[in-house]
Amino acid sequence: MKIITTISRIFVGVLFIISGFIKANDPLGFAYKLDEYFLVFHTPWMSPISLFLAMFICVFEIALGVAALIGYRMRMTSWLLMLMIVFFTFLTFYSAWNDVVKDCGCFGDALHLTPWQSFSKDLILLVFISVLFFRRWDIKPMLNETPGRMVFYASIVISTAFTWYCYMHLPVKDFRPYAIGNNISDGMKLPPGAVTDSTVMMFIYEKDGKQLELTMDQIGDLDSTYKFVDRKDKKVRTGDQPPIHDFSIVDATGGDHTQEVLETEYAFMLVAYDLTKTNEKVQQKVNAFAEQCGNKNILFIGLTATPANETDIFRHEHNSMFDYYFCDNTALKTIIRSNPGLVLLNKGTVVAMWHYNDFPGFDEVYGKYIKK
Repeated sequence: MKIITTISRIFVGVLFIISGFIKANDPLGFAYKLDEYFLVFHTPWMSPISLFLAMFICVFEIALGVAALIGYRMRMTSWLLMLMIVFFTFLTFYSAWNDVVKDCGCFGDALHLTPWQSFSKDLILLVFISVLFFRRWDIKPMLNETPGRMVFYASIVISTAFTWYCYMHLPVKDFRPYAIGNNISDGMKLPPGAVTDSTVMMFIYEKDGKQLELTMDQIGDLDSTYKFVDRKDKKVRTGDQPPIHDFSIVDATGGDHTQEVLETEYAFMLVAYDLTKTNEKVQQKVNAFAEQCGNKNILFIGLTATPANETDIFRHEHNSMFDYYFCDNTALKTIIRSNPGLVLLNKGTVVAMWHYNDFPGFDEVYGKYIKK
């Protein structure tokens, strides 16, 4: 039993540390995932604290993982682990059963799990944590009280600093399909051998005020009392989706400029998914950068999901002389974890990106990334 307990302690500790650091690498992305859960559970009033909660969970998870790994105060640690895993097991079961949140976000964008895979993962963790919980009195700490406390507090300080750094700048390791080096056009294509959607032709007939959906084979059993109403294609299997499936660039009239931008030699995109929440202090730098791009005949555009009339108001308030185009809100949040953030493309390939806290000067970028 001692060996099983040791294996459980190491397994739980390492998994919590890895999971926590992956989420801490992208705290804003984790906050977006929490917002999904708030909508599912009809608690949108919690959205204003989603970022704080995301950061707290990251640090809490890492600290608990370290505590389990070194056996620090296992009576308290095992209780916290048990409460946490019971809560998340219920959460993932609810998501899987109701098919609402498609990815739990347990491992950020590094590893996507289906709802049932997430629930299965939590069930396995529940078994290991149960071992720690029921054996908590017998687990001996690896370190004495003072060194153990120092390691535990150090894990809190380091994980907090790492989480805050990734929020104030950009993820240290980018697992998203828009990561530097990836080509957006290629990301919009299905890989060879991908499973496509499967549909079946359905016929709608009516009798006595009731409508029936029937397949081609079932139609032969009908008599003349059934009246044909309509025909439709019904999806019976959802196929694979390309890594990038919701990216498009349109103007206020609906004109599509996606290929135009992706085929341009060099193009800067100022991504601001919501202009009402964007950082306004950086707008002067943005305008100066856009002006210098114009002087060098380099494309500079804004991308937002804000309605066109509100976008026009924002442009006039900040004297922005470049064009704003429109894109899906989720896609913009995925492209860059910054509002606004700057992205440089070279014929559709992501060359570089900057958080608004690191907004560059044009001269820094021109010689380093743009070769003309």
